[in-house]
Amino acid sequence: MSTNIRLRDYLGTKDLYRRMARIAIPVSLQSLITVGINLMDTIMLSGMGDAQLSASALAGQFINLFMICCMGIGMGASVLTSRYWGMQDLHSLKKSVTIMLRLVVSFASIFTLATLLIPRLIMRMYSPDEPIIHYGMIYLRWLLPTYFCMGLSLTCTIVLRSVGQVKVPLFTSIAAFFVNVFFNWVFIFGKLGAPRMEIAGAALGTLIARVFELFAICGWFFFVDKRMGYRLKDAFMKCGDLLHEYIRISIPVLISDSLLALGNNAVSMVMGHIGQAFVAANSVTMVTQQLSSVLTTGVSNASGIITGHTMGEGDFEKAQKQGYAFLFMSFLIGCFAAFVILLLRAPIINFYKVSPEAKAIAWELMDAILIIVIFQSMSSILTKGVLRAGGDTKFLMAGDILFLWVASIPLGYLAGLVFHWPAFWIYTFLKIDQIIKCVWCFFRLKSGKWMKKIYSA
Repeated sequence: MSTNIRLRDYLGTKDLYRRMARIAIPVSLQSLITVGINLMDTIMLSGMGDAQLSASALAGQFINLFMICCMGIGMGASVLTSRYWGMQDLHSLKKSVTIMLRLVVSFASIFTLATLLIPRLIMRMYSPDEPIIHYGMIYLRWLLPTYFCMGLSLTCTIVLRSVGQVKVPLFTSIAAFFVNVFFNWVFIFGKLGAPRMEIAGAALGTLIARVFELFAICGWFFFVDKRMGYRLKDAFMKCGDLLHEYIRISIPVLISDSLLALGNNAVSMVMGHIGQAFVAANSVTMVTQQLSSVLTTGVSNASGIITGHTMGEGDFEKAQKQGYAFLFMSFLIGCFAAFVILLLRAPIINFYKVSPEAKAIAWELMDAILIIVIFQSMSSILTKGVLRAGGDTKFLMAGDILFLWVASIPLGYLAGLVFHWPAFWIYTFLKIDQIIKCVWCFFRLKSGKWMKKIYSA
């Protein structure tokens, strides 16, 4: 009888599932809306030819590099804010947010200057094709102001989630979806008397949606929210006494996510040099990948927040059991995601107006994604959720750097550009770090060494 009770504890309690659902469902819906925006962008641009579709996808990778850096900044701060929320230490929580905001503004300034001064060099890193470079530069120039908008709204959203505020970001994303789709339709195709702008119209529609998100999220965060009570004047507060703890816990998350983003960009560069058809095929499969990972994103966020709150309350034994429960859930979610891809791959591939060669490559990529997504779900929920919330950020940083840069990128480069293997094997090797990290993180979870103490200011 005691064995059954112990097993049930490690598979998760009803209370854990309820808490997870309250966070994971709104976050998953928000991710689904983001996927919907990307889907509408690619569908609308696919009618403009492979070059414009590929250009928006590759230029978008540079913007995604910034977005992932911001997620690293926000998630690093959320390790502290969720723990301080569990401890009800609002003073230290506000100091963590202040450091986060200063980092975001610094990164946004760097990316804005790079996009302003060297857009051609940025695009040439992703593709040698002149048409793709030309259209990509247009896309980047129109999105120049988006870095500050995206950086502030994204990091404030992550902090709001860490204290249980999930509805405001969700409702904002729903509204932003309709804003983006409407203005894309107007400016890409030249509707309602507007000029036909094609790829520039897609960028302008995205920019308008980002500005809307900035006013909605930051307006709530700085002027309305009463849980944390963070206000604009707090952005100028002294927080040097918390800087060491922030660097110890949060900076490894930023480094890890930034190097992961650079690695993903290197993966895109490999794809870009394989050929235009491969890039277009990956753009088609990207939406399916994002759809299949929506639930993973929600549970990953929920696992990190719940683990942080539990450890903030000082119950490390409960946190360990919850870790096993989230691992079990991540396996089931990965299997479900593979099933979703199996159902959706045919209608999605056939829906796009891309070349026959791109469609054939997309089918091979989908076969590889079916396998990878199971391991990706498990590694994501452990690395971005449980283990990160436990404060084990240096260990995770080492794993991200090692497996992506030593395994995935070199093997993917060899498979694609040296041996010219089929698309299935190229993609499998480009994502092989997900399989390795899954095993790596399981043993770390089992050891219990991932649970670190965090100190207040």
